[in-house]
Parts: sequence; structure tokens; C-alpha cells
Amino acid sequence: MGRVSQAQARENRQRVVRAVAELFRERGAQVSVVDLMKEVGLTHGGFYKHFDSKEALFEEAMALAFQEAAAQEYRQPAAEGGLSEQAIAAYLSVEHRDAVAEGCPVAALATDVARGHGGSTAQVQYSDGVAQLARLLATDEDDDGLSRMCTMVGALVLARATRDTELSGAILTAARTALNTSG
Repeated sequence: MGRVSQAQARENRQRVVRAVAELFRERGAQVSVVDLMKEVGLTHGGFYKHFDSKEALFEEAMALAFQEAAAQEYRQPAAEGGLSEQAIAAYLSVEHRDAVAEGCPVAALATDVARGHGGSTAQVQYSDGVAQLARLLATDEDDDGLSRMCTMVGALVLARATRDTELSGAILTAARTALNTSG
């Protein structure tokens, strides 16, 4: 088999990072390197041609996940400050609950980062992403957005953990109601 061109190597790396950004959100950081590479159709040995370690990949994948999340409908602030009711409804929806791989990295990666997966750089990246979400949720200069962020992320995590139960939908509804009546 011939050598891979630099362009193909860059494309392979990007494909790995994009797939892993989804896999880590969906399955957590405990996914093995073998499974990660198998998912993108590359060999385990090829991993180390692209990345120094799984932690380095986790950091890069998390950065991409936050970039992708920034473009999501639920991250768009209302003109008057804070998120609009539509954005809150999109974030606290059954569709977002069920789309873990494409969804909010704050909710999906919290336990992995808390357990130290990805190391201290990943924790800094995650903290920056949390702060960015909180700023989007602030309604004015005296509000830091943290209470809304905690309500939204907490509700999403609980709704995912209770998926396929009536409680899951009730959690999403309760959080939407609380946010839309408090803002």
C-alpha cells in the first residue's frame, strides 16, 4: 500500500476529530482508541501518526464540539439579551435530548471532564465553554447567566438519564416553564 499524501493525512485527521467529537459526546471518553479508529475506518496504528495521545485527541475533539455547538440554534441570543424562548425550547427539546452526539458538549462531557479525562487542558477548555454558554444566557450586565445555564444543562442531563420515561418529558417542560417565567 502506498504512502498517504499530506492532504489525505490532514483529511483523515479531520475525519477522526469530527467523528470522535460525536463519539465522546455520545459514549464518553472511555471509548477505546481501537473503537475510535474502527469507527472512522482507520487502523489503530494510524492513530499515533495523527495524535500524541488519547488526551490530545479528546482536547481537539472537545474544541470542535464547542465550535459546532456555537452554531446551534439553541446558542443564539435574543436581541434584548439572553436566549430567546425559541432557543430555550430548542435546547430543552426531546430532539436535543436524543441527539447526544450532535448536542451540547457542556451536558454531554461534564462527567468525563469531572473524572479527569483529557487532563487539565481539557478542563480549561470545558470551563471556557461553560463560561461562554453562561454569557449567552445573561439577560443584562448585572446577570452572569449561571442560574439559567445550570437549569438548562441540569435539566438536559436529567432528561437524558430518564429518557423513555414520562419523567424525562416533565423535566424538560418544568425547566422551560421556569426559564420562561423567570427571565
